[in-house]
Amino acid sequence: MASYHVENIREALLQTKFPTSLMWNRLEGRPRTHNFDRAMRAEVRDALWMLTKQWQMGEFQGDDAGSPVFAKIHISSSQLTHYQAATHPVQTYEKNIPMEVKAEQKKIPFNRINKKISIDIRLQMGRYWLKLIKSKGLLYEMEFIHAYPFDLPALSRSEDHIYAHPEVWKTCSAISGRCMDGYAFYEALEAGQSASESVINVDPDMTALNNLGSGFMQWYATQFYQPDDENNDAWLPERLEYQFDCTASSDREDKLLTANEYYHGHLDWYAFDIQRKHPTPGAPVKNKFTNSFIPSHVQFEGMPDTRWWKFEDGKTSFGDVKPSTTDISKLLLIEFGLVFANDWFMVPYTLPIDSLANVEGLMVKNNFGETLWIKATEEEGKVGNVWSMFKMKGAMQDNTLFLAPAAIKVHESDPLEEIVMIRDEVANMVWGIEQTIHLATGMGDKGGEAGLRVRQFQQNLVNGNKMPEYEPFAAPIYYQAMTEVPEHWIPFVPVHLDGNNREIQLQRASMIRILEGDTLAPAKIKPLTSILREGLDGTVPTAFYVHEEEVPRMGIRVTQSFQRTRWINGEVFVWLGMSKQTGRGEGSSGLAFDQIKNSKNNNNE
Repeated sequence: MASYHVENIREALLQTKFPTSLMWNRLEGRPRTHNFDRAMRAEVRDALWMLTKQWQMGEFQGDDAGSPVFAKIHISSSQLTHYQAATHPVQTYEKNIPMEVKAEQKKIPFNRINKKISIDIRLQMGRYWLKLIKSKGLLYEMEFIHAYPFDLPALSRSEDHIYAHPEVWKTCSAISGRCMDGYAFYEALEAGQSASESVINVDPDMTALNNLGSGFMQWYATQFYQPDDENNDAWLPERLEYQFDCTASSDREDKLLTANEYYHGHLDWYAFDIQRKHPTPGAPVKNKFTNSFIPSHVQFEGMPDTRWWKFEDGKTSFGDVKPSTTDISKLLLIEFGLVFANDWFMVPYTLPIDSLANVEGLMVKNNFGETLWIKATEEEGKVGNVWSMFKMKGAMQDNTLFLAPAAIKVHESDPLEEIVMIRDEVANMVWGIEQTIHLATGMGDKGGEAGLRVRQFQQNLVNGNKMPEYEPFAAPIYYQAMTEVPEHWIPFVPVHLDGNNREIQLQRASMIRILEGDTLAPAKIKPLTSILREGLDGTVPTAFYVHEEEVPRMGIRVTQSFQRTRWINGEVFVWLGMSKQTGRGEGSSGLAFDQIKNSKNNNNE
């Protein structure tokens, strides 16, 4: 290779005296050998430099360098024994049911304003019964259809729940006189009536039908998990959330777990507050267990490997996480994953579900032969409110670990009912907006469209399908006492608590439906969702109140839907449950009083 000696580089470049490479598309190294053994050794020319960098980064300031090689743990645990829904009587805790199912269960509504709804489930029950008797050779299909029929009522203003909605009217027309109302049959059996009553009174078919009736009731009980009575309902309408207690009794102490504000949809340790009480006489003995084990490192995807030349899994890259200045928790997680991950070890101990466990003692022996007694960072029994992972809140410091019997995966249907409660500062009230209502067929529909259809149906009946004719206003202006509000907006007005001139609650009220040309008194518009109909469907209607603090300025959103899960033994549970979320802010209904407006024949309008 020729060598060049350049005395004046500027002149050489200007006159291009020497050959140069102006462009290239790839540069490659050419190894002189096919043996990579030396390259993989990662030889360091200046080992002292690396030691000084370790000293500079504080890597020599470790308190100890021992690794745990042996450990022994002593754990005591107790299990849930009692359950109490809200202020209802205490009952024995059922261990074979997920806690969400037990706490969220609600009755499926089959009647509203003394009219049939949930027609889809009624049809399902009727089809199953007719199929059941047919499989046994009992040919009484038409007799049961006539005994428990679906009837299409006459066209009237009181039947707007059917005739105002085309899909409901089509369904009711199709099943009228052709299908059996299975829930009406179930109600008769529940009231003590035999399955053959009003159908046949001749043996042996009568006895066979009566025996099948008991199986029909058991089948329905397995289809939907519902409270047997009001004592199992943990829903607090005035709070729009669930409230319940669980107790774990043992010979040493009772632990009371209280879920005062459960509305998340998934139930776990963070929903409970814990309180210790004196032991109940005759309570079961607390379980105790001592186990020896070899500690193992906590491992997770993306964790830095301790070996230098081992390739790590690239599925999780903490380097690609870009937290903002306020993401303190995310920064702490990254620091744990990149810096302190190798300092955490796992205790391989299996706990039964619905158990409350306490680590009574933990001994660790390291590779230097030192035996260490491990204590919790917070001393148990002290007064304080120190938060840490998997720790329940209580008046006293408590290190109990609660393994909740929560459902692993829950499938949720589309909302059957959905309401949004917002504050209207202009009207000085709260509105319950029915976004989704439960139609008679069992499906959910948009509340705004359903309310508009009902109003148009009522107006058409008043007008006789003809629009009334009015003479034009003689005056250029007219007085309007009150503006209209969509029918799916239910007002809640502030009222004082009894005997209190400062604290208030929100009471459900009603708007009136004013129809052009109507000779009857204006009807009060009642809510169609069971969430807001609380107290209306009883024998004696009662008022419905919501605590003011439950409706913040952001508002709230409450939904009701069917949910389904499979438990650890393979059993399937289907139940009707509620959930609550934060709303999207304030709103305005446009409600106004005492307005002067231009008449329609005024040219200045």
